[in-house]
Amino acid sequence: MHRLVWAVLVLAACLMVQPARAAGVTSRDPERLPAGDYVLDKAHASLVARVSHMGFSRYTLRFTRFDASFSYDPALAGQTRITVTVDPTSLDTGSAGFSQALATGAGWLNAGAYPKITFVSTAVTQGPDGTGQVAGELTFLGVTRPLVLDVRWNGVGSGLIGGTRTGFSATARLKRSDFGNRTDLAVVGDEVDFEIEVEFYKT
Repeated sequence: MHRLVWAVLVLAACLMVQPARAAGVTSRDPERLPAGDYVLDKAHASLVARVSHMGFSRYTLRFTRFDASFSYDPALAGQTRITVTVDPTSLDTGSAGFSQALATGAGWLNAGAYPKITFVSTAVTQGPDGTGQVAGELTFLGVTRPLVLDVRWNGVGSGLIGGTRTGFSATARLKRSDFGNRTDLAVVGDEVDFEIEVEFYKT
């Protein structure tokens, strides 16, 4: 009996001193990204927009609810299809009343009539050092126009509980007037800059 207890204690001690599972980015070589389907880790994603306010500042807001996914095949990397859906009612300016006015106002995001903002990629171009561009079509306020994202791939590795994880940083710029939104152009800038930070995990 004592030998059994001793064996269990030794085994437990050995398990405790085993090195922790390596987590984090292990490669920035695009060829090391496994083929498969990837879904957004919403807990580690942000979508921030900035627009000029009378030239005095770059007013900052964010969307707190959005989703994205893509399917990847290394042999057809340029044809990777990325889909993004944004809930306009999740607009957050830091003021609940102001956020709601912008999200639902007929002259702004008009979420009642257009409950989704979507982006669907049409082509992916890989550049040097993990940089590249994702071209696609953005549908906003019922208007669909081309949009190009400048993207940096941050690498592939393992999450804290295992599995394959990858991440991207991206920027984009659009003119809201191109989508029929010309409200208060003398006060609020026409050009809107976006900053995107996303992590995906392989299903």
